Amino acid sequence: MPQPDFTDEIQRALTERIFVLDGAMGTTIRTYGLNESDARGERFADNEKDLLNNGDILSITRPEIIGDIHKRFYEAGSDICETNTFSATGIAQSEFFVEDPREKGGRKDPEFFQKILENPFLNDLAWEMNVESSRLCRKWADDIGTDTGRKRYVAGAIGPLTVSLTNSPDANDSGFRVVTFDQVLAAYKHQVRGLIEGGCDILMIETIFDSLNAKAAAVAVQEVYDEDRVHLPVIISAAVGLGGETMISAQKVEALWNAFAHTKPLAIGLNCSLGPDLMRPHLEELSECAATCISCYPNAGLPNPLAPTGFDLDPEHMHDYMAEFAKAGLLNLAGGCCGNTPEHVAAIARAVAKYAPREVPVIR
Repeated sequence: MPQPDFTDEIQRALTERIFVLDGAMGTTIRTYGLNESDARGERFADNEKDLLNNGDILSITRPEIIGDIHKRFYEAGSDICETNTFSATGIAQSEFFVEDPREKGGRKDPEFFQKILENPFLNDLAWEMNVESSRLCRKWADDIGTDTGRKRYVAGAIGPLTVSLTNSPDANDSGFRVVTFDQVLAAYKHQVRGLIEGGCDILMIETIFDSLNAKAAAVAVQEVYDEDRVHLPVIISAAVGLGGETMISAQKVEALWNAFAHTKPLAIGLNCSLGPDLMRPHLEELSECAATCISCYPNAGLPNPLAPTGFDLDPEHMHDYMAEFAKAGLLNLAGGCCGNTPEHVAAIARAVAKYAPREVPVIR
């Protein structure tokens, strides 16, 4: 059943302490040493495409592992964990279950994606992924919350998709888009409804590299709220490049806030992309202009294939960086993206515990 609206409750809590988010689902999944057969399970054993890199499918084929990851992050100190639904839309899942027309000289275009949106298998799969992933995270939020006496929350992860509404992939036709705004909107509305049905407390539009895709997600959220008469708080989080711009739409962080301020998000912030040292100036800029809470969950440094997690920074490094951010009054919510394991999150939780949250006005 859908959850009640905890907006006021969370806002009050965010005036008292810095909330801790979770870490990297993908990074932590890799520590379990799964193979292709593990990812497929019996249900998808005959699928023509590999599924090992489809982390969201594990909520269905290996729910005990995804549940264990949520458990470990909550035990590490996370107040909020994200559902395993970063790519849980029919559009994104088509990469793993539908033949790519480009392999036979065709192209992906709105006609192709209309068929994807009308594909019963992909629609049912996306729904199941979102509902079951939410329920998995909900179980551990409630169990750990009860055991520790501190309420934990579930954030429905809404990722950026594998297509762009801003840019054309055709150098000879700048007006061409592989997908339409209405098609992206429809995919996101389906996901939002599944996340709410599974029991999320929060919706998180995250890792924004294309602001127009994120706009479609925000419209999807609002339309579902209006049509279904529900409301949950929303967090907006962007991935930015070295210049502080979203990586496809090139929107600076101040422009990002201006574009989404009307949605009255619980928080807006930055994640993924850069390590904390390179992210700091852009976080400072966002903190200066945003009239809501600020979230930050950077990668554990830059990619390094020789490092155990694939990223440079160890837990103690993330501890020190996030402590600096908290001391500077930049944070209301802190966590980690790629390369951050439960051990990293435990270090982040220790780092921010002694600092007061950034002061912000309550958005209503």
